[in-house]
Amino acid sequence: MKHVPQAIEADLKHARALELWTLFWQLSIVAVMFFAMGSSQAMKSAWVEDVLGMVPATVFLVALHFEQKAPTEKFPFGFARVNSLAFLIASAALIFMGLYLIYDGGMKLVRMEHPTIGAAPLLGPDVWMGWVMLAALAYSTVPPIILGRLKQPVAKRLQDKVLHTDALMQKADWMTGVAGGVGILGVGFGWWWADSAAAVLIAVDIVNDGRRALTIATAELIDGAPRELGRNAVADEARSLRQGLQSKFGADRVRLRESGRFILAEVDGGKPPAQSDPEALWSGDQERRWRLADVTATVARR
Repeated sequence: MKHVPQAIEADLKHARALELWTLFWQLSIVAVMFFAMGSSQAMKSAWVEDVLGMVPATVFLVALHFEQKAPTEKFPFGFARVNSLAFLIASAALIFMGLYLIYDGGMKLVRMEHPTIGAAPLLGPDVWMGWVMLAALAYSTVPPIILGRLKQPVAKRLQDKVLHTDALMQKADWMTGVAGGVGILGVGFGWWWADSAAAVLIAVDIVNDGRRALTIATAELIDGAPRELGRNAVADEARSLRQGLQSKFGADRVRLRESGRFILAEVDGGKPPAQSDPEALWSGDQERRWRLADVTATVARR
């Protein structure tokens, strides 16, 4: 398998820079939300989601560090699959924390806990802390939306599931801000249940993101066929590649699996074509031919 294809070096550097900026902005958001959340359950859930927002960026950077290492004696196939492991970790973290927040917010609804959002002196006169919370929520949505939009095309070109999951989480952060804001305003109008209900809605969205990502991560780690980015369906370019290899080899069977962002192929039967370079055997968009990293052929006896 190739180390890091030259075709994606620039995109990898861009992705790394975006994730470093993500950590910088997420840390500032976490600090602002922490000092503004008070006793609000919706703010607490939004704060936890903002903390979780650093997990995909962190595991992406760690995975990228290992992915760029050359194969060793103990790891002769290299470290491309670290990306798959990172994706699994990010998915599991989302589900675990989402379920905790559902339990926490749900119990407050069952016990009918009435949150209070008081007033506090702010540069002079007392100010209702709800306005401070709403301002913090507004701030927490702007950087993720911008960064999420910047990451999506890069994730697609790199076929990077961790980066794609991170982009979707950040793109959806405005939902967290809106839900949290509705909860805060609800408390202001005397609807005691609005705060915890908003927190549960945020947590359900977290679990749904994690469930979808975990399904894809599990399929990849047990050598499932290459999946569409962000979906559990088999990728169209994998179907096209399988048909192309069957035709070029005259093969009885072609099996494809993913290793991180790369595709590995095993061809059973048939006769190898004159051109054996994996990239030359790619049958789809030529700008993505770097994805086919290895083709192993078992030639039938004649």
